[in-house]
Amino acid sequence: MAEVVEAEVRSFVSEAEFRRLLEFFRANAKLVREDEQETHYFDGPADVRIQQSRGFSKIWMKGGRMHEDAREEVEVVVDRDDFPKLQKIFEALGHKVKIKWFRQRNMFLWEGITVCLDFTRGYGHIIELEKLCPAEEKQASLELLGRKMEELGISPTPKEVFDRKFKEYESNWRALTGRA
Repeated sequence: MAEVVEAEVRSFVSEAEFRRLLEFFRANAKLVREDEQETHYFDGPADVRIQQSRGFSKIWMKGGRMHEDAREEVEVVVDRDDFPKLQKIFEALGHKVKIKWFRQRNMFLWEGITVCLDFTRGYGHIIELEKLCPAEEKQASLELLGRKMEELGISPTPKEVFDRKFKEYESNWRALTGRA
């Protein structure tokens, strides 16, 4: 079986752009779900997270480096109410929470592309265009996503900006979110 990766193009957007995009996708795409998510990133050598959303909880691991254009993802979905159990297991294994995200997500399916319009408290408004594809089709998928982003009038935010903003959030997330 060929390795499947998630090809992704993303950008920070202003609140006004976010509202414009939300209106556009509500009129021109299929709403998959509106969600509220709490995600815990753990310390350690791998990018392992747990998340509770309105409908389910999950454990997932992302391969590669943060903010890469394409990364392998491995997910295990569990009952929503099992989130405290996931927390307890990771704490028992000695993992400490590095960051918590508190995000509102609007997910759409648009012309075969998954579109996520996110507002993460203390981090900002983001649009992500995603496509699952075989690893060998990664470049073609990224080019398609880039063209679709251009159609929307949005320029992708450079990875360096995401990396810097993520480090700022990592250092200050408790103050930025008012949560622990």
